[in-house]
This record gives sequence, structure tokens and C-alpha cells, in this order.
Amino acid sequence: MKNINDIGIQIPQVYLPKAGLDLKKWAVIACDQFTSEPEYWHAVEKIVGDAPSTLNLTFPEVHIEKPGEEERIKSIQLAMRRYMDQGFLQSQDGLIYVERTVSGKTRKGIILSLDLERYDYNKGSSSLIRATEGTIMERLPPRIKIRQGAALELPHILVLIDDPHHTVIEPLSANKSKLEKLYDFDLMLDSGHLTGYAINTAHENQVIEALRELAKPETFAAKYGIGKDEPVLLFAMGDGNHSLATAKAIWEKMKTQVGMDHPSRYALVEIENVHDEGVMVEPIHRVLFGLKKDLFAELEKTFGANFNYTPSENGAEMTQRVDSAEGEKQAIGLVGGGKQFGVIEIANPTSNLAVGTIQSFLDAFLKAGGAEKIDYVHGEDVVERLALQPGNAGFYLAGMHKSELFKTVILDGALPRKTFSMGEARGKRFYMEARKIS
Repeated sequence: MKNINDIGIQIPQVYLPKAGLDLKKWAVIACDQFTSEPEYWHAVEKIVGDAPSTLNLTFPEVHIEKPGEEERIKSIQLAMRRYMDQGFLQSQDGLIYVERTVSGKTRKGIILSLDLERYDYNKGSSSLIRATEGTIMERLPPRIKIRQGAALELPHILVLIDDPHHTVIEPLSANKSKLEKLYDFDLMLDSGHLTGYAINTAHENQVIEALRELAKPETFAAKYGIGKDEPVLLFAMGDGNHSLATAKAIWEKMKTQVGMDHPSRYALVEIENVHDEGVMVEPIHRVLFGLKKDLFAELEKTFGANFNYTPSENGAEMTQRVDSAEGEKQAIGLVGGGKQFGVIEIANPTSNLAVGTIQSFLDAFLKAGGAEKIDYVHGEDVVERLALQPGNAGFYLAGMHKSELFKTVILDGALPRKTFSMGEARGKRFYMEARKIS
């Protein structure tokens, strides 16, 4: 392991499944996906069976706050130690170049560790590594329970760099024939293909120097048209903000007891270039379950004369109207909730983005007992399927252009929570690599 302190990274020692294990059963999707679709996780369990799998090393959030939570956490921690003791995991030193192909698009990334001392998820942060969205503090305690006492971390964290000239990751793609292939296999349940390559020392040095160039204050200032005294943002969260925030919270509690060289100071992530054609930034939609109040009446009450609603013939018309909306009014699709399909327009909004405006309403609506729970979902089809069930309602939101992300965070701070997602559910990161944290 080698620390590159000036750019906040560590060259990690990674653990991969030993040769001969069924990788299609080993790798499972990020634990925070399909949280309102237990049938997906039943299918995963059926595929995995008794085989060694990251399913046994992670906690699918579909099970959070369900009976048996404590026993499941203990079982995960025991499985981590058992897998290490039985030799299911073998060490691999150095960076890993990865390619993930799904739905005809390939995105490229590098597995490395980030220094949590250079990361701050709080509002107004000016750290080298920053959250791009608001952190929901109440989501951390269950994750902390899972990570505390764990021998390993398995990342689904995707972190973005803003590299318009393709200097960091893309040269590895051009030279991958010279790299040792570590794994190459199809993922389960129509989630595409994953390939990983060991990055040799020469290419590792090229990656480090390219990141250093991006982190130079003069490079940073020129890119965004800002002053040279503006703190550099090198790494911006893409997916997994709450997982990285969990690692940070634990590290802050323990560092005075264990010292600054402890492995928990770092977190394993995959970095990707926001300008990669395979990186898709998609909106995250909202679904309310178990409505207890008249949603439409509460919307009219909250927004008053600024509120307007017009019905749509179907979901396709609704999404087209939201996606093409222009002007000062914010457009949000409404599915279910006593209606079928329609578009809400909000004049004089309280937030710069529609997602912020509607999230403020939803927070208050839920606090007042307006619904049993909320979930954050990907894809128009999922919104429709869940929101049209009796007693539910969904809100469809348009996306933001990914090229706007870094400058928006630099100038305005973190976006409203759950603003965007890197791709839809089946394109999310699969657990493959592990790292020792205790």
C-alpha cells in the first residue's frame, strides 16, 4: 500500500475471489438497489444458493428494519472472517482498471482508496473530496452498525472526476492489451459484463501524475473560471455517498484510538470520468407508499397560487412534458395519488431545482404523517408500476446534464439529496473487490 497524500489517494491491497469460484454468483448488485422490489433479491438468493458470494458479505437494504437485522449483521461479519480463513479471497496489490458494459454502453473506471481525512460530507464543504448531494443523517446509523466490527469493506461507491481531456482513465483503455486481466464475466440478471485489469507500475504513475495535474489550483481555476484561491474539488461523489459518509463517521470516532495509519482511514472506491460516454447521469424519482392524507389537497395547500396541475393522457405524454419543460416554472410528473398521470407546475419555486422544491414538500408531508414511507427509484417504468398501486403516489423528475455537475457543486454547494443517479438500477455497481479494514 502506498499513500499519495497530496491528491488524497492510496494505492490499495485489494482482495479478489480465488480462481475457480463462480464469479456470476460471487458478484451481486449494490445493496441500496431494488429496496421496494423484494422479488429481485429473492431471484438473487436463488441464483447464489450455497455458493461463496458477496450476497453473504453485504446487507441488502430491502431487509433493513425488518426482523432478524442484528442476526443478519452478525452472520455477515462471520462470513467475512470465514471467507478469509478458507482462502476464498486472495490479495492483489495495486490499482485496478475496470470496464462495465450494460445496455450497449461501456463505462471505464479505476479502483483505488480515498483518504477520508480529505473528505467532508457536511453542507458548505470545501474539501478535496466532496458530496454532490445532501447527506441524510438518519440513513447513517444502520450502515454504521453493519460496518463497525466488519473485517472487510466491499465498495459500491462511484466517485467522479472532471477530466474533459481524458487524461486519467482513458489511456488505460487504449493500453489494456498490455495489462494483466484479473476477471472477465457476465453479471447476473441482465446486468451486463464486467472486466478488470491489474494496472502496472508505469501506468500507475501516469494515473497519479494526471490526477495531480487536475488538482493544480491554476488548472482548477481556469477550468471553472474562478479565483485561484478557491479550494480544489478533485473527487465528487457519484453513487454511494451514504456509504462513504458512514466510513467517514466511523473513522472520526476511532482515529484517536487507533492512530492515523489505520486502514479505516481509507475507503475503497471506483473513480470514473464524468465525460465518459458510458457514464449516464439519471434523475431519481420518488414514490410514496401508504398515503394517509389527501396528497393533492396538501400540494394545493402548500404551494397555493403557485401550484398548477394538468392531466396527461398517459405516462409517455407526462414524461415528455416534464423532460421538455422550459421557463421559470418547475415541472414535476405526478403518478397515482388519486390521479393517473399529470404534470405539476410550481411558480416562484423555493429551490433552484425541481427536485429540491418537491423534496421540501415531501419531507413536511411525511413528518405530518401523510404517508407510511418514501422510496427513491430509478426509471419511469418503476415509478409507474409502484405509484399506480392503490394508496401510492409517484413523482417523476427530469434529469440534469452531467457536464453541469462539478461547477454547480463548486458554486452552489451540494445538490438536494437524491437528485441524480449514475445510470438506472441494473447498471449500478456490483460488489467484486474487497479490502481489509480491521
